[in-house]
Amino acid sequence: MSDATSPAYTGPRRILSGIQASGALHLGNYLGALKRFVALQDQGDPLFVFVADMHAITVWQDPALLTQQTREIAAAYLASGLDPAKAAIFPQSAVPQHAELAWIFNCVARLGWLDRMTQFKEKSGKHKERSSVGLYTYPVLQAADILLYKATEVPVGEDQKQHLELTRDIAAKFNNDFSAPAFFPLPEPLIQGPGTRVMSLRDGAAKMSKSDPSDASRINLTDDADAIANKIKKSKTDMGVMPEVGEALDDRPEVRNLIAIYAALSDQTRDQVTADFAGQGFGAFKPKLAELAVEALAPITAEMRRLMADPAEIDRVLAAGSEQARDIAAPVVAETKRIVGFWRG
Repeated sequence: MSDATSPAYTGPRRILSGIQASGALHLGNYLGALKRFVALQDQGDPLFVFVADMHAITVWQDPALLTQQTREIAAAYLASGLDPAKAAIFPQSAVPQHAELAWIFNCVARLGWLDRMTQFKEKSGKHKERSSVGLYTYPVLQAADILLYKATEVPVGEDQKQHLELTRDIAAKFNNDFSAPAFFPLPEPLIQGPGTRVMSLRDGAAKMSKSDPSDASRINLTDDADAIANKIKKSKTDMGVMPEVGEALDDRPEVRNLIAIYAALSDQTRDQVTADFAGQGFGAFKPKLAELAVEALAPITAEMRRLMADPAEIDRVLAAGSEQARDIAAPVVAETKRIVGFWRG
């Protein structure tokens, strides 16, 4: 639906992303999100990084744990190197404009667009009727998350590109329906380098997930060095050896995954990794990978534990980030209401 002939957005570059407050973070979150957030922050562009607690409750969350999970995500942001002086870090629910803009976008988006969203089908499974309405409409809230800050770029994995396209469709339709050319930008995806989509250590065809019942399928950011080494040692591979540079890996998903993890942790290409280990067995490769993972994650784990022992420090960061986010969000929603025609006293 996005119209390439529409006037171009001329506002400032802004980058936004977030992680759901729905459980412990893992290596996939670090490589696919946290590490990239820090790199973007260090480039000096305005960065908004939120804890998606409103998205989290599309499925049941224990209220007693949700606040703790929100703080844990914030602790992971800080421990990974995000600087509150450079990036706004805040809980989604602390900025009421997210919900306000989402309702307006609910009235812009079309049912047919949401019916095509594959993630709802995957998450609801055979029990669509038992799923929350929020689970069905959360891509619209996601569009509001992005456009509320007029974000021009969003770091996404391949599995989120469909949602970003929906965001672009909503922005284009709003701009067109209300004769507001280029009011909202059509945000672009930022997909950077290897490791964007980290797969399970037990199944190379499944994404590494905090919801997987097997703890051996993922490396948690709170795992100690022994746990990390043991999980990598027991990770699934095959009976072959490390391939030569350029060898097709389409039928070796677990091997491809471990190579991608090593490449992302070491800031190398996959071809550089295979060149270094070509012809060797995984008995030689896995200890090196474990060593690399421990080196990368141990400082993050230690800092997360320190921060979680001092929730007041995390709360100060979240409060300041929320205020900064509201300062940007409030005028955007006010102008959106004016464009829509809502009463203003």
